[in-house]
Amino acid sequence: MHKSSLAAGCAIGAMLLFSSHPVLADPADPAAAAPSAPAPTPAAPGAAQAGQINTTQTDDAGHAPIVVTGRLISGDRDAIVAPVVIGGEDLARRAAAQIGDVLAHLPGVSTSGFAPGASRPVLRGFDGPRVQVLTDGLGALDASSVSADHGVAIDTLNVEQIDVLHGPEVLLYAADPAGGAVNALDRRIPRRVPARPIAVNALAAYGSAADSVNLGGAVDVALAPRLAAHFDASYNHAGDVRIGGAVVSEPLRTQLQAEAADLSAAGDSEGAANLTRGIDARGRLANSWARGSTFGAGLAFIDSGGSIGLSVQRLTSDYGIPPRPSSEAPELVSLSLRQTRYDLRASANLGGFFDRLEARVAYGDYTHAEIASGIAGTRFYNSAIESRFVLTQARHGGWRGESGLQYGTRNFRIVGDPLLPNSVTERVAGFTRQQLSLGKVDLEGSVRGEHVSVKPKGLGAGDTGRSFNLFAAGAGLAWHPLESLTVSLSATHGERAPTAEELYIDGLHDATQSYERGNPTFKIERSNTVEAGLRYHSDRIAGAFTAYATDFSNFIAPVPTGQQIQGAPVYQYVQLPARFRGFEAEGSWKALAWDDGRALSVETAVDYVHAELTGQGPAPRIPPLRVRGGVTYESDRIGANVEAIVHARQDRVTTYETKVDGYTLLNANLTWRPMGKSGPLTLILSGDNLLDKVGRLATSETRDFVPIAGRDIRLTATLRI
Repeated sequence: MHKSSLAAGCAIGAMLLFSSHPVLADPADPAAAAPSAPAPTPAAPGAAQAGQINTTQTDDAGHAPIVVTGRLISGDRDAIVAPVVIGGEDLARRAAAQIGDVLAHLPGVSTSGFAPGASRPVLRGFDGPRVQVLTDGLGALDASSVSADHGVAIDTLNVEQIDVLHGPEVLLYAADPAGGAVNALDRRIPRRVPARPIAVNALAAYGSAADSVNLGGAVDVALAPRLAAHFDASYNHAGDVRIGGAVVSEPLRTQLQAEAADLSAAGDSEGAANLTRGIDARGRLANSWARGSTFGAGLAFIDSGGSIGLSVQRLTSDYGIPPRPSSEAPELVSLSLRQTRYDLRASANLGGFFDRLEARVAYGDYTHAEIASGIAGTRFYNSAIESRFVLTQARHGGWRGESGLQYGTRNFRIVGDPLLPNSVTERVAGFTRQQLSLGKVDLEGSVRGEHVSVKPKGLGAGDTGRSFNLFAAGAGLAWHPLESLTVSLSATHGERAPTAEELYIDGLHDATQSYERGNPTFKIERSNTVEAGLRYHSDRIAGAFTAYATDFSNFIAPVPTGQQIQGAPVYQYVQLPARFRGFEAEGSWKALAWDDGRALSVETAVDYVHAELTGQGPAPRIPPLRVRGGVTYESDRIGANVEAIVHARQDRVTTYETKVDGYTLLNANLTWRPMGKSGPLTLILSGDNLLDKVGRLATSETRDFVPIAGRDIRLTATLRI
């Protein structure tokens, strides 16, 4: 995209400013909506009601009430920095095995896009350990933050709602709030006894781009007046992904063609032929298949004094890693991931100053093997436990709050190629969050203290590991000058301990096809963030705008050195100051509205991140400017949307990274509810990348040989009885 187009995109986004999809979001009861957040309160002027497009709907099958809300302006759980919420039809429409793919369309959210089977969310240009990926308030207990090729161990086909969190609220979960957090809420441990003996939720989807099949189902059973059981399962299967054109990007093609010519001149005709086949590949992405399944069950005792419940989940995921063209015969690498997870949730209604005590404990036994040409090589093992104990204060006038303790330990082992030593990481933290409503002003403050120790094994008697004491704090205010308007400002200071991978990794990683080097002398990474927001809602217009600035000292980043070891590029972790600046905006204008509830809305969204490593230039893998515009029609039985998403060219790349061309996607979807919005059945026909464009993600390490999927026609059905 040319600079003039970039300027035009910014101008259009700034003029339109607002955009939000109406979706079915399920807040359930206050504790269910946010396991570690205080119960929602009556709306401050202009706060909670800003996102609600329609009124509350209820069913009689024992399910939680459903509220039709604007996706971004999602209620009053946090008036300072409202979470971005996806649920209901929008979540079903985006059904995918990896959580990064589910969320990639949201403002400020991208995906790591390493492979179709490995896709973590990227928030405002941050990924890996800077983005907490949680299940019901606790970590995923996997190894997805260790490396971009590792999938996330979350059953996305059976979650009820996903929240994207920023600002002081993130300090409930981590001491480094700069990146944010993603919290997937499920009901594997029942929160209520169904009103009917049995309640069923099911989803089935087929996508043409990879002949993908996604199936998910859950059953809640009322065993007794105070006893409920839950059973769920999911299955996904996808073949190699169809793409709109060439596999290899133009910059890599030019480089490889020169290498092929050199091989041919040197008499290595076989090597030149292998390389040429990779250069000329089109139409389908080799070794991009994926398949997986989950099985889960939960049991809970629930009464007016509190509840206690247990659950277990078994998750499997197998997926291929698309190969980089090479002069050698292609060695197909795949990952085989397995996790067994046990969860406990207990709560007690206390009365008095503290209204509620909630305890959450999870244990995960995780392993994955990296398989090359059918032979299992390096194996990763992660045994982890995480626990949270939270006291929620009773409301005293406009004052509410919560305080808690968190403990986690991770025993990480590698068998095979020693990329890094085995290690044990422990975290102990205490936190509090206090909120005060003073008429038209809401105030919020959060503090977190955390101790982290990283103890490697096998490095010698003199190396006892590293310990870090972290302190983080955040404060914010929201002003509601009008019932329809909220102006907010927040500031956070965060600190992050280097991970074992950043400290000690030193080796060739076959799956990422790179050589990675850490630094055991790294210091604490510190950040300071300021965020300003504007949220508005009227009968015809709803929207939000957020601008943020984050400054880091000792920012840790893997930087390509330009060297190669065993034919793989070398990435060296470095630590230096960094600056991130960005904004997000979205909104909708209800252009036409009928008395029977039908409406036609015009929508738009824009987001942008500018990131700089002091003395080095642009930070690696930063998403470019993105602008979306669309039209949505909604009625009781029919919904339809057409949208265009413009991804600008990314010229701001690190040394040895390739620039990424801009591209435009055309998407559309049609929703049919045969028995209306309150009915049990929904059918969705959607088309993504209808123009069959070739696009590459600037956030992906493999972008030069892993383009986005081509035209994908998807049919989804959901059933709720």
